[in-house]
Amino acid sequence: MYVDCEADLAMGERIIVNAKTSRPAVCNAAETLLVNEGVADRFIPKALNTLKDLNVEIRGCEKTLKLFPEAKEATEEDWQTEYLDYILAVKVVKSIDEAIAHINKYGTKHSEAIVTTNYDKARKFLQEVDAAAVYVNASTRFTDGGEFGFGAEIGISNQKLHARGPIGLKELTTVKYIIYGNGQIR
Repeated sequence: MYVDCEADLAMGERIIVNAKTSRPAVCNAAETLLVNEGVADRFIPKALNTLKDLNVEIRGCEKTLKLFPEAKEATEEDWQTEYLDYILAVKVVKSIDEAIAHINKYGTKHSEAIVTTNYDKARKFLQEVDAAAVYVNASTRFTDGGEFGFGAEIGISNQKLHARGPIGLKELTTVKYIIYGNGQIR
């Protein structure tokens, strides 16, 4: 999840708390929080204290550690780890471009979110982030076959062909064309 410098910070806090703590052991839970440096000093202490009070272990970059000393220092491995637990990696970034590059390098290609009030940045994030589900101002916890109206979710696909995202029975079926002819040519 990326919190932009033009985000509603109260909304951002609600979203990250939900995305991390409602069910941390599922594939659509947040694992990394990226925060724009323009709001980091206002967002990080408050949001991370809320998460800490909910028993979330914070692993942060150097800038995060300055704003939230209770965090553990993040390693390179933390940026690519799907914890499936009450652990969150937090990094302060300079721009939306840095956030998108980080997500495209380390993300699972499952579910990603931006919190912003800027329409152009929201569109940029939607277009440039490579993931099965990309959200603007909403929790990643919605990535689920049932929530998307597919019925029972059988799986999830992060590939681009043939099905991407929550997988229901229809997406698990293949098509076989059978053609009978009597000498037709093209």
